[in-house]
Amino acid sequence: GTSPMKIAALALGLLLWAPMAWAGKAHVLFVEVTQEAGDVWTFSVTVKHDDKGPNHRVDWWRVRTPEGRELGRRVLLHSHEDEQPFTRDERIRIPPNVRIVVVEAHDKVHGLGGATVTVDLTKPAGQGYTVTRRP
Repeated sequence: GTSPMKIAALALGLLLWAPMAWAGKAHVLFVEVTQEAGDVWTFSVTVKHDDKGPNHRVDWWRVRTPEGRELGRRVLLHSHEDEQPFTRDERIRIPPNVRIVVVEAHDKVHGLGGATVTVDLTKPAGQGYTVTRRP
């Protein structure tokens, strides 16, 4: 479900970004991470992008280490012009020794470079994210 905290964080994120030009890059607004089992985590990622049809749209988002090693990605097969921002989930294996991950989105024209969210998997929440660990 959508928690009040998430709604507040999304609203704040949208307010902070409002003065900036949306045109172009894909921005990660919010990330909800849930530990499923051991090293398997579900990433629920909210992305904002001014999709303009099939050739200028977000085509994937990914989870990587701060050093740039990709741990997993969610491929997006179609434009989300009528659903902005939009949220999609992906189950991703995170090695046990990885504590910090970066979530970033990619669009077909501008590539990477939009807003990212850095997640500390050991903390319950932070700037732009929440983490739910299994007990």
